[in-house]
Amino acid sequence: MMIRRFLCCLTTAILMLAALPAAADDTAARFDFYVLSLSWSPTYCASPKGKDSKEQCGPEKKFAFIVHGLWPQNENDYPQSCATTEPRRVPETLGRAYFDIMPSMGLIGHEWRKHGSCSGLGQKAYFDKTRAAFEKIRLPADIVTATTAQTFTADQIEQSFIRDNPGLGASSIAVSCERNQLEEVRICMSKDLAFRPCAEVDRKGCSLNRITVPPAR
Repeated sequence: MMIRRFLCCLTTAILMLAALPAAADDTAARFDFYVLSLSWSPTYCASPKGKDSKEQCGPEKKFAFIVHGLWPQNENDYPQSCATTEPRRVPETLGRAYFDIMPSMGLIGHEWRKHGSCSGLGQKAYFDKTRAAFEKIRLPADIVTATTAQTFTADQIEQSFIRDNPGLGASSIAVSCERNQLEEVRICMSKDLAFRPCAEVDRKGCSLNRITVPPAR
């Protein structure tokens, strides 16, 4: 009788666990903070790789800053491609809901597999978190709305973001460049999306005195 009762309870527990929604492995959530990486789309679209991205870089596309990714980060390194019970593939029905900020299923799928899988979140929760991080940022109008190529230093680009985003400090933001052009702006955030310093990310930022920013419009 006792054995039968034990087996019955064990079966019930297994069924309850099986009914839980799929989520990322708990070990995947072991990171210190996020890096929100904002890619300057005109620079990417002018590259050989970007010219093949019709979703992001077609002739009618006029994207400025888009989300490259929301990356789980540690102080001196970062996790990547973590084990998760979530699918590796992001369904197009889910991904297209984020095309206004991440305009490519290729990008969305890659970011989920490499970075989102390490967030401890399910797919939708991760991309909702990504949207929340993006919407927290006020993009500098002097960069976004320019109709001709502009030239800045890395510090000037950082200061434009700092000016327009109260609480954002110089130790929480870094600019990356590619072929003397603006590539990305990376902003460090806590797990609840508050700005926070990140010395290693800041240290690796671009230090050029002349960075060209091709226009988005």
